[in-house]
Amino acid sequence: MLIAEYGASGLLPPLVLLAALLIDAIVGEFGPLFRILPHPVAMIGAVTGWLDKRLNRERRAAAARAVRGAVVAVGFAATMAVLGWALAKLSRSIPFGWGLELLLVVLLIAQRSLFDHVRAVGRALESDGLAGGRAAVAQIVGRDPEQLDEHGVARAAIESLAESFSDAVVAPAFWYLLLGLPGLFAYKTINTMDSMIGYRTERHAAFGMATARLDDALNFVPARLAGAFIVAAAMFVPKGLSSQALKVMWRDGGKHRSPNAGRPEAAMAGALSVALSGPRRYAGETVDEPWLGEEFSARIGVAEIRRALYLFVVACLVNAAVIAAIVTYLIA
Repeated sequence: MLIAEYGASGLLPPLVLLAALLIDAIVGEFGPLFRILPHPVAMIGAVTGWLDKRLNRERRAAAARAVRGAVVAVGFAATMAVLGWALAKLSRSIPFGWGLELLLVVLLIAQRSLFDHVRAVGRALESDGLAGGRAAVAQIVGRDPEQLDEHGVARAAIESLAESFSDAVVAPAFWYLLLGLPGLFAYKTINTMDSMIGYRTERHAAFGMATARLDDALNFVPARLAGAFIVAAAMFVPKGLSSQALKVMWRDGGKHRSPNAGRPEAAMAGALSVALSGPRRYAGETVDEPWLGEEFSARIGVAEIRRALYLFVVACLVNAAVIAAIVTYLIA
């Protein structure tokens, strides 16, 4: 862990992270601000799109596209890590500079926005029916929402909640604790790139291969921590089953096509006694995924979304409690 004192302010990075989690839980995405200024993740996405357009041309051979994709992934992540290092140095050289670092960490963690987006799916299903649910879930998943019935919309929302708990909450916190702003910036760069070019489509099979593999590597430990946090959270959720969550995560976590997403999704399935994953459609292509928690019902709806959100909030508290324990240990 990064345990050096935080410059002249005397704060430790875990304390900055703990404050960032609290601010994010209360304030969320700073929506009005980013109607004027671009969000850091949106800027990463814009650069990724430009690089994809310039370097991933269909007339090039697959090997050439793969090499270019690897250079882009490593080069862009390294550049962002250097930027993170520079901003960290700046923040530690000016009075109250810790506020700059705190703001950057808040912007790159997405507890509240994830909760709000998934809650919006449940509310849309309840008030506007299937059409509303499809429109809302299209904001957070890559699959074709028009192929989803009410149960499919609910499952997609819960699966996204579980997977994103790992890569939007636990993983950013993990890499910031381990490597500070350079680690956080590099992780968010690779993760954002993976969401855009890491899918195994014909266009990105070669160009996005390195990004996808790097994202898998960076999420390996955080995904398993996220699953463990969901298992622990299930002990404090009405009708949640911690032992069942652990059993399903252990048994089914490796069945998912992602080497990481299956862990928190399977833990969520076991904790809620619901079946998740299963066959789905992406861009007109059917992917025959195995079920996670196949012994449970897949016919779920708004009530299960609410229970999943409750579990998510408690899992976020477990994550914060672990960080608080690190703070207590370091300043004791």
